[in-house]
Amino acid sequence: MATCEARWIGDEKRARVLLSAIQADDPEMFTAEIVPLDDGLVELIVSVTAESIPSLQSVMDDLLACLSAAESSLDSIQD
Repeated sequence: MATCEARWIGDEKRARVLLSAIQADDPEMFTAEIVPLDDGLVELIVSVTAESIPSLQSVMDDLLACLSAAESSLDSIQD
């Protein structure tokens, strides 16, 4: 069994958009939560558990690619 976590810190609205970008992508392969922090920011935590390292890498690669695309889109909208 292999596990991995990706964490992102920022404002809640952006975290919710990022979360929505990955929710449709194999939701049974990962868990995700938004946790409030003391300074008004939130932390988006994405956790993956897989049977093997190659499977773990594949799922994380897909999720990170979706998050990256969503973040790039947000950046271009806000510019």
